[in-house]
Amino acid sequence: MQGVLPDSALRAMIERGEIAADTPVIPEQIQPASLDLRLGRVAYRIRASFLAGKGERVEAKLADFEMHRMELSDGAVLEKGCVYLVPLMESLNLPMGLTAVSNAKSSTGRLDLLTRVITDGGSEFDRIPEGYSGPLYAEICPRSFSVLVRPGMRLNQIRFRAGQAALTDAELKALHSAEPLVSGEAVIDHGLGFSVDLRPETGDLVGYRAKPHTGVIDLDRIAHYPASDFWEEIRSRDGRIILDPGAFYILVSREAVVIPPDFAAEMAPYLAMVGEFRVHYAGFFDPGFGHGAAGGEGARGVLEVRCHEAPFVLEHGQVVGRLVYERMADRPERLYGAGIASNYQGQGLKLAKHFRNG
Repeated sequence: MQGVLPDSALRAMIERGEIAADTPVIPEQIQPASLDLRLGRVAYRIRASFLAGKGERVEAKLADFEMHRMELSDGAVLEKGCVYLVPLMESLNLPMGLTAVSNAKSSTGRLDLLTRVITDGGSEFDRIPEGYSGPLYAEICPRSFSVLVRPGMRLNQIRFRAGQAALTDAELKALHSAEPLVSGEAVIDHGLGFSVDLRPETGDLVGYRAKPHTGVIDLDRIAHYPASDFWEEIRSRDGRIILDPGAFYILVSREAVVIPPDFAAEMAPYLAMVGEFRVHYAGFFDPGFGHGAAGGEGARGVLEVRCHEAPFVLEHGQVVGRLVYERMADRPERLYGAGIASNYQGQGLKLAKHFRNG
């Protein structure tokens, strides 16, 4: 069975103990092509981000970097600009031939929460090799907003792959010919390219910029916070905006994309050489995203953009990212947006689910 493992295979992994947890995994964690990971009961404030490195355990290195620890049971605030390490409830006992990759969940990325998974012996963030057996940790650094967290909250997700799953450009072109993956012309170059929309069909609202001094966001509160308390509206009449250094933006892709039921996708940077800004890739796209079989008619990709050292002019239609499509090992039993709580099916320009207009 080659490809990204679907929900049924994840349940089988749990039964075999390849995915383990002190507190049993709940059905809500299992997504069509990924598993949500849960925060444990304690957070460690650390001096700096780190990786364990070959042959080293995270717990051993933690002693060198820990500043203080916080119990999460009654809720604790992770402060903007600080770095935390949180042991996750889940651990892995991966068989050979099965690798894993982690990513931030959509709502996590839209809050500008830099969160990555690290492992014992790991030399990369979010990448877990075949045969890994051990705990998982989330490194969390709130960049724009301080957040209130509790045990069991799900900020990260993990996807499992057997063998080679990514489509070549030739395979992607053939898939697009059989079933259009994007509105408009398909830009295929190491994945499906997508561009930024700065000329909306109606009005002139093109995005949002995070305000620098705001209150705390309780991640359990949905549609609770007035968007205007945390975000400035970005408007443009000429299809162009200037990104401010250090600022965080929510923008939207010009194209509506489709992920067919037998495929998954991951958002990736378009060009590493474009160093003036970064499109975050809190970006697993599940089978059925924007697809007719799951009640979609194409859905835009929300872009989480941070500008770096110098102001940068972003133009309408500029290619800023790409979707890398992957084969599923089998079709999921449930698709994104079909019978599950999918917050962003059919989305356009949309803030995280914690905000409401006002």
